[in-house]
Amino acid sequence: MAVSYRLSTRRFGELLLEQGRLTPEQLEHALRSRSDARERLGQTLVRLGLLEERDVCALLAQQFGLPVADADKLSQADLGAVRLIPEHLARQAGLLALHRNGETMDVAMGDPLDVVSLDHLRALTGCTVKVWVARPSDVREAVDEYYQQIRASAKVGEILDKLDLTAGDEGEEIDLATLRQQVEDAPVVRLVNLMFAEAIDGRASDIHVEPARDRITVRFRIDGVLHEMMKPPKNLQMAIVSRIKVLADLDIAVRLLPQDGRLTVHLPDREVDVRVSTLPTAHGEKVVLRLFDKSAFARDISQIGLDGGLLDAFQRSIRQPYGMILISGPTGSGKTTTLYSALNQIKTVHRNLLTVEDPIEYHIEGVNQVHANHKVGMTFARALRAILRQDPDVIMVGEIRDSETADIAVKSALTGHLVLSTVHANDAPGTVTRLVDMGVPRYLVGSAVTLVMAQRLVRRVCDRCKETYIPAPETLAVMGDDAQALQGRPLVRGRGCLACKNTGYQGRTAVFEVLELSRPVRRMVLDGLNEDQIKQKAMSEGLITLRKNGVKKILEGTTTIDEVRAATLADHI
Repeated sequence: MAVSYRLSTRRFGELLLEQGRLTPEQLEHALRSRSDARERLGQTLVRLGLLEERDVCALLAQQFGLPVADADKLSQADLGAVRLIPEHLARQAGLLALHRNGETMDVAMGDPLDVVSLDHLRALTGCTVKVWVARPSDVREAVDEYYQQIRASAKVGEILDKLDLTAGDEGEEIDLATLRQQVEDAPVVRLVNLMFAEAIDGRASDIHVEPARDRITVRFRIDGVLHEMMKPPKNLQMAIVSRIKVLADLDIAVRLLPQDGRLTVHLPDREVDVRVSTLPTAHGEKVVLRLFDKSAFARDISQIGLDGGLLDAFQRSIRQPYGMILISGPTGSGKTTTLYSALNQIKTVHRNLLTVEDPIEYHIEGVNQVHANHKVGMTFARALRAILRQDPDVIMVGEIRDSETADIAVKSALTGHLVLSTVHANDAPGTVTRLVDMGVPRYLVGSAVTLVMAQRLVRRVCDRCKETYIPAPETLAVMGDDAQALQGRPLVRGRGCLACKNTGYQGRTAVFEVLELSRPVRRMVLDGLNEDQIKQKAMSEGLITLRKNGVKKILEGTTTIDEVRAATLADHI
């Protein structure tokens, strides 16, 4: 058998004793504790907690003179080489093909003594096998990731092979009867279903179906960043878009006007609500689908990134009997998630909580949620008036968009209700002046608003591949005046691995700017001072700005310089 490693004259147990990793008593105990005659000594030691997987991996590499394949190495495996080994063999033997170079194949495995599997692999590929030792858990994770990609690719290929559609220009007249038949064909249905399944499984928040001159591109937004996932041929464009329109109850004959709709994806354990938006472009209709998990919301307020004094201030405000709490930030910055977390914390059987939203993104047990629907005249203002006749204690308004809604919400906060809402503004002081810009009198804003909070989302460093480093001066230079706080400090970044799809990030958290309206700040609002003057006063009272909170999270190892710089502006006072 052609396998490229040397046999060792020392047994694994002897090596452990020589290096002082185990005492003779521990080794004897491990040998007696093997649950199966086929269980390797290293596996037994890991099971008993006497050694870590990485220790066994390093010792095996030393014993047989083999290189070690860490998670980074596994994440760089060639998909073409992986395809050469059947999935059942890869799982059974705990191995992953890394690369093939002519008649030599590099393979990572946790058990280099599994000569039966290696012999089978040599016969199957006709290659000389070069073995790399890897942690079994890393190999299992890599096998899951790569073979999932292979299965998804095979499904797409199988679906596309069965499709026989004629390419058409978006400006041409089409036979609607023929198009309706095409969108009900099994291959088109399966392709769209697969798109949804991959997006939900990959934690995507949005799906983009984008037409170009000679192709279609399907991209998923994961952790705030778009990733290209599929490239169906151009002749499927109308069938894919029309299938989505049918599911969302939109008119497939209307292609020159934007449309909005929604649909629900039913899964065995939950439902995912999907908002659908179409937009005519030069090369056909672009479709964006936003995904919302409709299962009950259970996130705690401490899990969204608030901590320390900021968390105390926010919790203090949401437990007040009346007043207005406003969250600001751009679309997709997690404002609604923060409000839901607050509702989840303060709800009790003794309080009447009502919301008006468009759409209802999550369902919260114990909260009465109203869907604002402009098509039937159910505006935010109209719904809010109706809610005030429902004996509310706490009211959440999904977004204050106009002067009428702002006026009703502010007056509600002044008449014994706790009101939570969101406003589009750049920072916390700007949120206060935004209400004034909407036409709410300054004396009402100063009296009603108790706390404003701005937030931005940043990606978290991947826990699996994080590493510490000392940033170079040129890296710190982009942080301006905040570079001094980071100078010479060990920071964290992600190398990129299979778990984070080589991005170095997995999941997101938020950076916050929390402003409690103290008496001096209220006086400034009443006197008509601008947001810069209000911010200067608030900072003199200890306001932690978005940028300063971002720097804190960099130092804590939660996120990176690039993320904070992209999400926040430098403080200029």
